[in-house]
Amino acid sequence: MLPGGSLAVSPLPDSYDASPRTQVSLLGAPPGALSAISVSGSQTGKHSGRLLAYSQGDGASFVPSKPFRSGETVSVRGKVIGTGKTQVFAFHFVVAQPDTLTYTPSAHIAANPGEVQHFHSSPQLQPPALVMSTRSPQTAPGDIFATPYSGPGQSGPMIFDEAGNVVWFDPLPAGIEASNLQVQQPGGKPVLSWWQGRIAPQGFGLGEEVIASSTYKILGRIYAGNGFKADLHDFHISSQGTAVMTVFDPIDCDLSTVGGPRGGAATDSIFQEIDLRTGLVRREWHSLDHVGLSDSYSSARTTSTAWPFDFFHINSVDQLAGERTLISARNTSALYELNTLTGQVLLRVGGKHSGVTLASGAATAFQHDATVLENGTISIFDNGAVPKVHPQSRGLVVAVNPQRKTDTLVAQYEHPTALSSGSQGNIQQLTNGDVFVGWGSEPYFSEFSATGALLFDGHMHGPYQSYRTYRFPWTATPESPPSIAVAVAPAGAGGRGPLTVYASWNGATLLTSWRVLAGPSPQQLAPVATAARAGFETAIGTPGGVGPATYVAVQALESSGAVLGTSATVKG
Repeated sequence: MLPGGSLAVSPLPDSYDASPRTQVSLLGAPPGALSAISVSGSQTGKHSGRLLAYSQGDGASFVPSKPFRSGETVSVRGKVIGTGKTQVFAFHFVVAQPDTLTYTPSAHIAANPGEVQHFHSSPQLQPPALVMSTRSPQTAPGDIFATPYSGPGQSGPMIFDEAGNVVWFDPLPAGIEASNLQVQQPGGKPVLSWWQGRIAPQGFGLGEEVIASSTYKILGRIYAGNGFKADLHDFHISSQGTAVMTVFDPIDCDLSTVGGPRGGAATDSIFQEIDLRTGLVRREWHSLDHVGLSDSYSSARTTSTAWPFDFFHINSVDQLAGERTLISARNTSALYELNTLTGQVLLRVGGKHSGVTLASGAATAFQHDATVLENGTISIFDNGAVPKVHPQSRGLVVAVNPQRKTDTLVAQYEHPTALSSGSQGNIQQLTNGDVFVGWGSEPYFSEFSATGALLFDGHMHGPYQSYRTYRFPWTATPESPPSIAVAVAPAGAGGRGPLTVYASWNGATLLTSWRVLAGPSPQQLAPVATAARAGFETAIGTPGGVGPATYVAVQALESSGAVLGTSATVKG
């Protein structure tokens, strides 16, 4: 917030970590009240550009017509014209030198038998095999949402049911991974969102956020601003037409004060609030502006420009009522409550400089996914490793009392096999009071009752990982038609053998049964068999002896018997 007014700006005044392609965000005044905006670089001189309004009507960004130069100081001046008075403002910031990293694709992992699923009717899909070890009728409603990667099968967003049947799988091209598949409801209408892109060996993402409808039609691709790529760690859509996302930005940095190289590099953790309609950056927060390098539990001594000092590592952002934001940082083992408007740290929970006293069992180590629940408590996935600090990873619920400056352990959820997840992971409060835990780098997912009883447990078979795993209710009917394949049994003494029809419909949630149509031509089809849906793909036997020129199609039926979709017609 600029002194003497209500205008919040980014880059932050007097900061040293701005992107060369930054816009100047001016938030907190009607666009028409902003005037006489002047932006000048100490090396590049005065910059022309456009002042573009946010669709929310509460500010605008000055978008320069050309980038700034690394190392230069940028001065910003302007006026805010109010009722009866005009506020003149001025501030400056320094542009950072980006550290360019090389990307090496991960090697393909050979599959062991049973680690990958295959389907006759959808051979293009090869999702991971799923093993369900614990099930209970007391679990919450909904399907499981994951983003498998780092295994022998394909990577991509995946939905499956409690029995381990794939509901929807969207395989991505080689080298592209997905994370954070979830259901969000901007404006009350459910949509899917997920991140996809490249995962750098240093542990962050370079990609985009994708939003899709309940027909799996892509509604939009959301990009980070200011020349950055969207990171994989967090993405939330608001009902105000905005979205919050994380960004990682390695920049050249003198690390000699923390034992690292003078000519080193540090990875700045950032989150941005984006105006979805315009793509403009409404606000941008940088860890380097607010948290000291010495607060990290990582070491700078062995870092280099090729492997920057990732001192903070943001992994969740939760914007709250009352102009507050809660973020989690893995490598400081701390949560931070921020003033949303100014970005200033109001309270630290954990880490080297905790503002509250941690009760026994409430301290986290390298945690992920801090979320404020409806009753004000905070759920956290506590990794406890790497390096190993706790005997095993766990889901936590803590209560922070800022007046008494205490942090109390309310509940914890541990896997019976003592999983230790060195990275990733999440905890989700379900509508019935249960808790769902995705174990991150360990390919497990579990549901616990509010009292801690394990109600549901499963895992992906093989060396897979899923950054987060959720449970959501989801109803969808794909735009694409059902898929079909036909196998003909060997002919017997009476001639041609019977057909087996394989039917699947990637993403359909309402179909309960299949009807097989067959006939001598595509225009002359009649029902010959029906079968209840049996997992992702259903094998349906049909009578033989219908001739060599048989044509076959399948219809997907809902519980009432209504036709939801019809496949292409193929020759049997």
